[in-house]
Amino acid sequence: MKTLFPLIVTLFSVSVSSSLYGHGIIPEFVPTDKNRLIVFPDTRRYKTLVLDPHTHSTFSDGHVWPTVRISEALRDGLDAIAITEHLEWQPHLADIGHPDRNRAFEIADDANSKNNLIVIPGAEITRTAPASHINAIFISDANKLLKNLVPADPGDTRAYFAATSEWPAQKAVDAANNQGAFLFWNHAWWRNDFPNGIPLAPKFHIDNAKKKLLHGIEIANGRSYSEEAFQIALDLDLTLIGVSDVHGLIDWDYKPHEGGHRPVTLVLAKERSPQAIKEALFKGRTVVWFKNLLIAHKKNMDSLLEASMAVVSATYTGKSDILVITIENHSDANFLLENRSDFTFAGNSDVIELKQHATTRLGIKTGRRLKRIKLHFKVLNALVKPGENAEITFASKIEVVEQLPGN
Repeated sequence: MKTLFPLIVTLFSVSVSSSLYGHGIIPEFVPTDKNRLIVFPDTRRYKTLVLDPHTHSTFSDGHVWPTVRISEALRDGLDAIAITEHLEWQPHLADIGHPDRNRAFEIADDANSKNNLIVIPGAEITRTAPASHINAIFISDANKLLKNLVPADPGDTRAYFAATSEWPAQKAVDAANNQGAFLFWNHAWWRNDFPNGIPLAPKFHIDNAKKKLLHGIEIANGRSYSEEAFQIALDLDLTLIGVSDVHGLIDWDYKPHEGGHRPVTLVLAKERSPQAIKEALFKGRTVVWFKNLLIAHKKNMDSLLEASMAVVSATYTGKSDILVITIENHSDANFLLENRSDFTFAGNSDVIELKQHATTRLGIKTGRRLKRIKLHFKVLNALVKPGENAEITFASKIEVVEQLPGN
């Protein structure tokens, strides 16, 4: 019972705080638990912004009021969040009638008030294969993405879905593009479409990608990552996207109080603004953050890794020829590095861990004293292609420190 008590208290406090923010404006505040914040450093050229572009509330098939999404995003330290309700799939329509499909975004945006969070309007075009589910974000009017063909009983969820799905999915895609939206294919490996979990891009998505009407694809959604979706992104030149697709509470699904985190898209943007995020998404400057795994195109990955890890000192002390290097990790990732250099370590195997926001010291057996050193590593929890790890090289000048008296 003693081991369960802290968890019960944590979940209780989360539920209470969420209920307090069920209506109205969420006050500006600094999260009390800084350990749950998602933090990655800016690169040399860009700001690294944390975006969750796929979330739901009771205005489609989610289980919380839109204001709770804002509360969670603030507590997780997100820079931006998109509210993306299903247009055609409306399980709560009999209880929450909302002819204006912009309503969920409006409630969330109003609740955000003066907070620094960027709230992005969006919607989820929801169909069966081949179109399946497509998110459109940075839209101006969700209503224009829906042909509201209402059945006799609007409370009949499946009848409503069937009726609204009669409007061709391509028309919804075109309507979103007419608003300048960014569109991405959701959970391509969804087992309703691919029972074996291995997605194949249908002609619908291939054609839209070629016409620049489909711009991205989720490669991480919720608790799953798809290597095949990653390959589809490379084949069709689509932006890599990672999302929570949260329906319940973030705390229940991803347990940040236990060290977990929601999957997000790290956007490498020119500035912290909606316009800059949109520009970066269209240019493909993203890194996906999923279960301590980073996934990105090589150029984007290299810039983030360079910003995240750095050698701050490299010294020989006294008469020792063992080099001691100190590496700082400025990111939320616990990096797993595999040694690809000719040197071996004193006190470590060829696989080392650089813990998040921490300093790590390594002893390097250089054989003789050097003036400079280069250490090359494979980053085991960073992918630049399906099955291909990122690499990083640390280069540093070496100092010699005299042995202190008495040591």
